[in-house]
Amino acid sequence: MNKKAFIFDLDGVIVDTAKYHYLAWQKIANQLGIEFTPEHNEELKGVSRVRSLDIILELGKIEADQEHKDKWLVQKNEDYLSYLVDMDESEILSGVVPVLKFLKENNQLIALGSASKNARPILEKTGIISYFDAIVDGNDVTNAKPDPEVFLRAAQLLNVAPENAIVFEDSVAGVQAANIASMTSVGIGEVKVLHEAKFIFPDFTHIEEQFIESLIK
Repeated sequence: MNKKAFIFDLDGVIVDTAKYHYLAWQKIANQLGIEFTPEHNEELKGVSRVRSLDIILELGKIEADQEHKDKWLVQKNEDYLSYLVDMDESEILSGVVPVLKFLKENNQLIALGSASKNARPILEKTGIISYFDAIVDGNDVTNAKPDPEVFLRAAQLLNVAPENAIVFEDSVAGVQAANIASMTSVGIGEVKVLHEAKFIFPDFTHIEEQFIESLIK
């Protein structure tokens, strides 16, 4: 079998921390008198913290100076981290670990490519950090998805050409980033949202070993 790079996003792909991001952002929005719904939260998937705050402020047509923005960004992260304190392996989404195990058993390379700046502690708390040959997160890149920087850097660390990399993503921006990088995009979520992905599955429980084998060949 050939050696490929399998790059995973974190939030909404490996673990369901999206709900914690939503609660933390909703708290900020409520303070500012902005209605912030789960549908609005979809727009923040795969987007940096700074850009996410700008999107929320735009929703409420609120202009703010950098000092206030910095305060809200710190608050959001502190609230988010407070939700992560009790994280364990139960937070891993169904079907993910069997895929990681299958890739390892077949000597494939695995990387994380996430906008999250808390990726490493989350992987440690959930007990799966040992599966990853490389980790690229929000601390390592300057450009947010759909810029492909995070995925290109992951492939580079694994010494694999972009066209031999496969990306698992749950966000539109992430799928676009994988496509821009000339990588194979696998969307995890709804077809109507992730229609730009080459392959789409509702979740990892729908991914069979034969499909993974077809990507390796």
